[in-house]
Amino acid sequence: MRIVVVDDEQANTALLTGLLKRWHFTSVVAITDPTRVVDAFEDLVPDLLMLDINMPVLNGFDVMRLLDRWTHGSTQVPVLVLTADATDETKHQALRLGARDFLTKPFDPEEVRLRVSNLLEMRLLQVQLKAHGDDLETRVRERTHQLELARLELVHRLALAAEYRDDDTHQHAQRIGHAAALLAAGQGLPSGTVERIRLAAPLHDIGKIAIPDSILLKPGKLTAEEFEIIKSHTLIGARILGDSRSQLLRTAAEIALTHHERWDGGGYPSGLAGDAIPLAGRLVAVADVFDALVHRRPYKQPWPVDEAAAEILGQSSRHFDPAVVEVFATLDHHALVAADQVSAQPAGAHRGSP
Repeated sequence: MRIVVVDDEQANTALLTGLLKRWHFTSVVAITDPTRVVDAFEDLVPDLLMLDINMPVLNGFDVMRLLDRWTHGSTQVPVLVLTADATDETKHQALRLGARDFLTKPFDPEEVRLRVSNLLEMRLLQVQLKAHGDDLETRVRERTHQLELARLELVHRLALAAEYRDDDTHQHAQRIGHAAALLAAGQGLPSGTVERIRLAAPLHDIGKIAIPDSILLKPGKLTAEEFEIIKSHTLIGARILGDSRSQLLRTAAEIALTHHERWDGGGYPSGLAGDAIPLAGRLVAVADVFDALVHRRPYKQPWPVDEAAAEILGQSSRHFDPAVVEVFATLDHHALVAADQVSAQPAGAHRGSP
């Protein structure tokens, strides 16, 4: 273990260094100039500092003040004070500044050996404990990371399960996440919130797994009764995702419940209007309708991108939050859609839109 001996008297440093080497402490640095102690700590943090108190320029108290971040850190470097002044005042001052033990001059060799051994044993236990704590912290971080990856994969697969019902591309959910994140960023939301919306938005239609294929995939116009069943996917999705301790899933539940609400209050399931609709739901409403318009579905042909974008702009302050539409207008609409998934024949509407 590394020991630094600081004493302005070279005879004292030579004596202590000799004793330590006799006891097989081979990594010993002797310093007679106290102004060099900080540099020594910077170069090689020792396991023990043996420090004289009465020195010129910087006394032992001054040196301890300069070494505070090492002597009071998570693994404190113990300080063994060397002094001929054994008064209570000196001891109290040294203890306040971080001293762990004292050696009174002239030195008794056996006392030196015992005090050095005790302090190094304490230092070794501290280092081992910190290493063990660091190892546990690393393992916890790795495990937490693995759990997060598993949770995100589960979220992705849930979204995929929903989109298999009525999206031939099997990419609708991820496109919604991407577009909603762009809209969220354009609203100036914090990066963490943007990322949470990107991950939560793909679950917006998870409730459709409970809708019969005969209704969800019906090529013709829905009856009033069938449309009521379609509308229930918002409530079902919120129930599937709700009451979670995960902030991501709570956001997903909020989106599932509110992404068919309209700015003018004409949406469902609750007829919310304006700012009463959660922002995440307003963002996904724009992303979802645009993506549904420009992609083929069992009940509709895709719209050209420009016509779909014009439809979104035309529904500002009616179907959609005007602030969100304003951000949508600045996006590259063609970049939101793969070119080979868009045709040039306008027709149909988004299944689930009123």
